[in-house]
Amino acid sequence: MSLLPALLLGCAPDPAPPPEAEPPALTLLERCFPTGASGEGGPVPDYTPYDLQVPDHCAGTGLQQIDQLDRVVFVGDSITTGTPPTPAPLYYRNLLVAQLEAHYGHPLETQDCSAWGARVDDLQRDGTQLADCLGTEGTDERATLLVFTMGGNDGFAFAEDFAAGGTEEQIAQQVDEAVVLLDQAMDWVSDQRPRFPAGLSVVYANVYEYSDATGDLGLCPTAELFGFDFAVPALRQAYVTMNEGWVRVATEHGFDVVFLLEHFCGHGFLAGVEGNECFKGPDAEVWFDGTCIHPNQTGHQVVADLFTAVVTHGPMPEAIRPR
Repeated sequence: MSLLPALLLGCAPDPAPPPEAEPPALTLLERCFPTGASGEGGPVPDYTPYDLQVPDHCAGTGLQQIDQLDRVVFVGDSITTGTPPTPAPLYYRNLLVAQLEAHYGHPLETQDCSAWGARVDDLQRDGTQLADCLGTEGTDERATLLVFTMGGNDGFAFAEDFAAGGTEEQIAQQVDEAVVLLDQAMDWVSDQRPRFPAGLSVVYANVYEYSDATGDLGLCPTAELFGFDFAVPALRQAYVTMNEGWVRVATEHGFDVVFLLEHFCGHGFLAGVEGNECFKGPDAEVWFDGTCIHPNQTGHQVVADLFTAVVTHGPMPEAIRPR
């Protein structure tokens, strides 16, 4: 019965069904990392205060649109420098450049100022990595991308201090200091942007670790050789706080972060071990090499793919998509 006849006859029309309530939006962990780094029963990085823009690839954030690129500049630590036994052509920075050249369709200039053992203060306060690679004066017409990994050596310094008698409170203070140093370094980079009229973009990784969120550095088979054969449970919260700071700094400056911690969790030295909160299946591979802290050949390819996805807003290979 149409509405008009129903009114004439004094009949009320059938009430419209109530609208279905929209399901609540998925959190970043639910959408991108339904397993692995889920933090079930423990702390995980909480990025919700920063209103992150995370594309479907889940490799990292997506604040920048990098349509033009002429040069890639690398700073940071030994993950970026690269370490044997992985062959140099398969270091992530070299793979990344090749992938970006394929995307942009032309060769890219590159410069590397990263160094083994580098810590956050080597970027700008006590070191000169940023100034060495970006310069300090004059106009640079090249569209430039700054890429780095940094923080792992700081984390191991915290662990060594704790093993020598430090406290959890001291570790927390050291983490806060590292975040301040990163913020100051990114302030410096932001101040250089007017010198780059074609664009100065920044993409850096958050800080991964190989214990699959346990804080047990002795899980690596060769840890004793490198002096890391001890457990520091406080490292778990330290990495959480550090990575929250890494993301806050990036979003406040309009830069992007690669979610290295979240993707590598479950591919440390408990890979394939059921019961670990980072468990990603019985066939999960270890992505770290015999030095404990550096990626192996597969790990370098994963790092390159993650950076490529964030820079280009493109998809990640199916092999490393969250599942």
